[in-house]
Amino acid sequence: MADKVRIGIIGCGGIANSKHLLALGALKDRADLVAFCDIIPERARKAAAEYGVPDAKVYTDYKELLKDDTIEAVHVLTPNRWHREMTVNALEAGKHVMCEKPMAINPAEAMEMVNAAKRTGKLLAIGYQYRQRNDSLALKRLADEGALGDIYYAKGHAVRFRGVPTWGVFTNKFEQGGGPLIDIGTHALDLALWVMDNYKPRMVLGSVFNYLGTSLKPGEQGNRMGVWDPDTYEVEDSAFGMVKMENGASIYLEAAWALNINDIREGMITVCGTKSGATMVPVDGDNSWRTDKQLILSSVVADTPAETRPKVSPVKPGQGPHDKECINWLNAIQTGSPLLVQPEQAYTVTRILDGIYQSNREGKAVTFSE
Repeated sequence: MADKVRIGIIGCGGIANSKHLLALGALKDRADLVAFCDIIPERARKAAAEYGVPDAKVYTDYKELLKDDTIEAVHVLTPNRWHREMTVNALEAGKHVMCEKPMAINPAEAMEMVNAAKRTGKLLAIGYQYRQRNDSLALKRLADEGALGDIYYAKGHAVRFRGVPTWGVFTNKFEQGGGPLIDIGTHALDLALWVMDNYKPRMVLGSVFNYLGTSLKPGEQGNRMGVWDPDTYEVEDSAFGMVKMENGASIYLEAAWALNINDIREGMITVCGTKSGATMVPVDGDNSWRTDKQLILSSVVADTPAETRPKVSPVKPGQGPHDKECINWLNAIQTGSPLLVQPEQAYTVTRILDGIYQSNREGKAVTFSE
């Protein structure tokens, strides 16, 4: 295996500290974090002190970081608005890029990223780490082996009762491009498309709402992530879409940060095939993206009881989905092994999400052209 990968971090906020830096920090034998960039210099300095090599550099301008020819790869961990610009510039600068999800705020920008990766010959990964959970991998194997038959219906679950993120710029439409649909719905949709192995959407019908986000006052919110300001809440609080694929299969996607509902599930899917079906449910009520879910299979035979897969064990340190995503990423750089998430797949996710928003704006179904 090649020497350690020299990595630069662009964006040292929440997702960097809760996911990427933790995973990379556990792989110091394979990666050196040599540069950190953030528009808030204190955040970059703090990350460098905790995770960087002794002479790690700190920047406030990511373009200065990209001038370092010794950096082989960068992680783009910024608000969604900047994913396309930073990723394309990094690829053009000769860096491999791990970009946090969603890929981009619209399909045109996502396709620019795909084309830049092809043009430069550099790797481009998108941070859909839910694929790396043990339950997700087990369900994918069952689907690929044909145990479910032809999957003709799927449901993507990304629903919180009250879970509006109140830090960063999550409720800023310019910076993020949207709310729960593009933030957590993107994970559920990615899982559904991946398990179905179907990336050819034909049309989508979507509804997007913002009732609770702008109407609930601080004393009425009961938000587990703190109080949000209804006067600056610019994105949706919930969104729903029905996707029709070219082969006739359908996907229903539900995404919400705030919804008056008891069925709370996030980062999970239900799939129904001609032979069997499966649904992911929380284990002991745990909706965390760091942990596996319980996988329940349903036979096509009516009097056959559903098969419940054993409850998974707690994820051990260094073996969580974010860790396995990082290992897959480093393997691709160092050994040429395939990325689990291909940029063309992430482009389709962005295309469908954008279609849901467009359908809501226009009040009609959106048909995709080739």
